[in-house]
Amino acid sequence: MVYTRIRQLTAIAAAVAITSLSACSSTESSDVVKATESTAYSLKSGGQVAPLQQGLTVEHADLTFAFDFDNKILMGTTTLTLKGEGSRSAFSVDLDSVFTVNSVAVNGESLAASQYRNVGGELQITPTSDIALPLTVTISYEGQPRIPVRAPWDGGVMWEKTPDGANWLATAVQGEGCDLFWPCIDQPHGEPNQTDLHIQVPKPLVAASNGVLVDVTDNGDTRTYHWQTRSAHNTYGIALNIAPFEKLETTYSSIYGNTYPIVYYHLPGNEQQAKVLFDEIPTMLTFFERMIGPYPFGNEKVGVAQTPHLGMEHQTINAYGNEYKKDEFGFDWLLQHEFAHEYFGNQVTNDNWDHMWIHEGLGSYMQPLFAQYLSGDVAYMTYLNNQRKGLINTHPIVSNKLMEVEQVYERGVGPALDIYYKGSWIMHTLRNLIGDDAFFSAVRELVYGTDQPKPGNFTTIYRNTQDFIEIVNRRTGKDLSWFFDVYLYQPKLPKLVETRTEDSVTFRWNTPQNLPFPMPLEVSVNGEVQVLDITSPNTITVTPFDVVIADPNSKVLRYEARYDNKQ
Repeated sequence: MVYTRIRQLTAIAAAVAITSLSACSSTESSDVVKATESTAYSLKSGGQVAPLQQGLTVEHADLTFAFDFDNKILMGTTTLTLKGEGSRSAFSVDLDSVFTVNSVAVNGESLAASQYRNVGGELQITPTSDIALPLTVTISYEGQPRIPVRAPWDGGVMWEKTPDGANWLATAVQGEGCDLFWPCIDQPHGEPNQTDLHIQVPKPLVAASNGVLVDVTDNGDTRTYHWQTRSAHNTYGIALNIAPFEKLETTYSSIYGNTYPIVYYHLPGNEQQAKVLFDEIPTMLTFFERMIGPYPFGNEKVGVAQTPHLGMEHQTINAYGNEYKKDEFGFDWLLQHEFAHEYFGNQVTNDNWDHMWIHEGLGSYMQPLFAQYLSGDVAYMTYLNNQRKGLINTHPIVSNKLMEVEQVYERGVGPALDIYYKGSWIMHTLRNLIGDDAFFSAVRELVYGTDQPKPGNFTTIYRNTQDFIEIVNRRTGKDLSWFFDVYLYQPKLPKLVETRTEDSVTFRWNTPQNLPFPMPLEVSVNGEVQVLDITSPNTITVTPFDVVIADPNSKVLRYEARYDNKQ
């Protein structure tokens, strides 16, 4: 999908939006009672598109926020520019019904309270007459947003305190969606092409968010931070981070010739640990640019903010809460994993949550790959072995259905952790099957739409599993559908069956539903490795004293008895 950039708000409009927050009333459509808890509709993300939202996309989002920290109240005004075909007599956006909607205007015309109603988290809007697309809708709202029980696995707004007792606010809404704190279309296709955020905070708090910092307005006792994205943006990737932050900043010189800022917002008192973490980022960037391609958002920033939750891939302002822990491989896995999502998740986004393995599987493969980059093959295989222990194999990674986020992430309902670790191992196996050149060129094309990406010659893009299969087939000149049919669309792993007699060993693949699986297999006989074609059972001659090891270098993901308790 090609994205365009627009900027529609002026400084005057932003000021008016800020002023409207302080003047919010509690008038709401008379036939709607504000919920005290989020509805099931609000707590899902993706899945079936509401009829009144079908065919709508978001060209621009302008978000204005202010806060009552003592009472944990968020006050917001959102203006969305919606695109589509034809005209509409009614349309809707998503907004958690815990909020009171104070006013709605369409194309600048204020609507009567009877013309909008929040039905369980779907804000249904009826203009005075049919209205042609594109249109703008402005919604002013306020209330106590959902507070997560265990962020980031549970979504909402966190109202925490720093060790010094200062206010510390963060958002994380991947599982439940953007509508937990701003009106949006809570679907993968709901990405705004551009977003402006105006975040009003009391001094001395700092607001760190997505994109570039356009300006900071001094309002006396408060400041308003204006952030602006220059690329399309996952709806769940919009993030608010508010605290008495201190900042580390440097400029990174890319191997592609461009430069861009690296910024880390951290709490006071963490300077020494923050500096150690901050110093990891340039090495990590060089790895990604060498292995995958140019950092996708070099016209904005590489941003990290310290959060009261573990972490999340908020575009250009990754959430970090791993307490500065380096692992045995010499890097902070959380920082590296979340940053991987700038490529897998933010630059390339699945067009249906059913394809979330593109985000998480490729994102998880970047950690063993980084370990290999830093320390060699032993570190790579050790990391992969640790991931291997987490496989579940009860649900296929891809179901070919329209999925909600929780239907994918929740164990017992969907593939859960398999989209991470099984996805990583599938990429490891594919890399060994087709070779580094074909593998990395296919990944680049998946991410950028070209295998020759350069700053300025690509835009953010939607992808799905079939897209990747077609890219791999074209890059290799082979039909590798059999590979993906077994690994992505079946829950169970292929099993290698070995039958040994005194003078022979026979190898064959046992697959779910007897699917074809012509995976070549390395076999070591007394240390000498040969590659066997196992399109059908293959028998080799041995003596009773020969040491025979199938797949001695662990190149193929397959069922193994030693992982029985994990499978």
